[in-house]
Amino acid sequence: MDGEDLAFAGLVAQARALRERQLSSRELVDATLERIEALDTRLNAFCQVYAEQARATAQAADERLAAGDELPLLGVPVAIKDDADVEGDMTTFGTAAEDRPARADSEVVRRLREAGAVLVGRTNAPELLLWPFTESKTYGITRNPWSPGHTPGGSSGGSAAAVAAGMVPAALGSDGAGSIRIPAACCGLFGLKTQRDRISPAPHSAADHTWHGLAVYGPLARRVEDAALFLDATAQTGAGSFLPASQRAPGTLRIAVSLKPPLAQPVGDEAKAAVEQMASTLSSLGHRVSRRDPDYVRAIPHMMVRYASGSRLSARALAHPERLERKTATILRLGRLVPDSAVVRSRAQETALAARLGRVFEDADVLLSPVTARPAIEVGHWAERGGLWTLNGASRLTMNPMLSSWNVTGQPAAAVPAGVSRDGLPLGVQLVGRAGDEATLLSLSAQLQAELDWPARRPPA
Repeated sequence: MDGEDLAFAGLVAQARALRERQLSSRELVDATLERIEALDTRLNAFCQVYAEQARATAQAADERLAAGDELPLLGVPVAIKDDADVEGDMTTFGTAAEDRPARADSEVVRRLREAGAVLVGRTNAPELLLWPFTESKTYGITRNPWSPGHTPGGSSGGSAAAVAAGMVPAALGSDGAGSIRIPAACCGLFGLKTQRDRISPAPHSAADHTWHGLAVYGPLARRVEDAALFLDATAQTGAGSFLPASQRAPGTLRIAVSLKPPLAQPVGDEAKAAVEQMASTLSSLGHRVSRRDPDYVRAIPHMMVRYASGSRLSARALAHPERLERKTATILRLGRLVPDSAVVRSRAQETALAARLGRVFEDADVLLSPVTARPAIEVGHWAERGGLWTLNGASRLTMNPMLSSWNVTGQPAAAVPAGVSRDGLPLGVQLVGRAGDEATLLSLSAQLQAELDWPARRPPA
């Protein structure tokens, strides 16, 4: 493989090339760091690059590979989002409000290291992970590799930009209301919001950065099998089952299609056409497709209560919350209006709400819906707007609660590439699975990947 093909080969292929001694980890990591240096001045995907540490880890990985070690990610470079702890480094959540180094690795980082991965850096996110675009006064604007004038989405926008540009084969993201699925759709990637607690959030908890159980970690990758391998390496339950799931046929599935927004949110023509085309593709593959709209509206108050209260708790856990941006401060004021009793009630009602929303799965195995109302927006779209204006506009753009309902219930959902817009921007659709059933989403998405061949599409050089 030449350098460009190697950059876009993916996690599984790079791991195989290392095991077969086609190249060394040091060569692969050096090429990765060179690509980051060449591209990131334009894209700003990374807030921290671990060049020296990565080279040392790669050297050690080569020694282990030579000794016959077969860890699944041994010597392969990956990136993590700026909400996962790395011992000795600051986890800033996109802010200037934190100046204390982490005392230990997050559990997800520990598992990546145990699998042999080489951490090359941490990726940008909007302040406190609040927005579906990745811009902050602390770290600047992160741009979409497909069109630098557009956002890569958020809040896992840095991870998405890094993977889409071939800077890393896969990256860790997190999703509290669509924050993996939105960037995946904006950047032409596969992104998986995992089942709640599939990947440990430790050391974070409802008392700091998980928004009372809404937020989960998950992978962003060009290929489904890469996301599955990443999940096998990081999952605290079910590990070892996800890559095989991505390699087997899904069988005939019942697909429910939902295009009706729960509020007065217009679905753009291109977003609607992407869902319709994906439904047609699924039908042509032998799946049984029908129309069904879940009762999204009931999830809205639960989402808003946890988002507002959780953001307030996130800020309270920082060293210098007084340094937060004006937009962020507006959301925190909302959070102070939410009594603790409202959060307690929301958590207590979660099982009943999940059952109500889950009625769509009584006669369907997977739900298909839009991710965003339109393709990626221009950077700076809300730069001069206040927090409430931005929150309202962002909610219309991202089709919440079509996305956030599944954070409330905790079940898995994925964003799947669905072609490009008239302007050449990526489009994506959402697939939602039953509780605990990432396997079906992976299997079905892999079938769609084989049919649509989205990994063949690369951003302009």
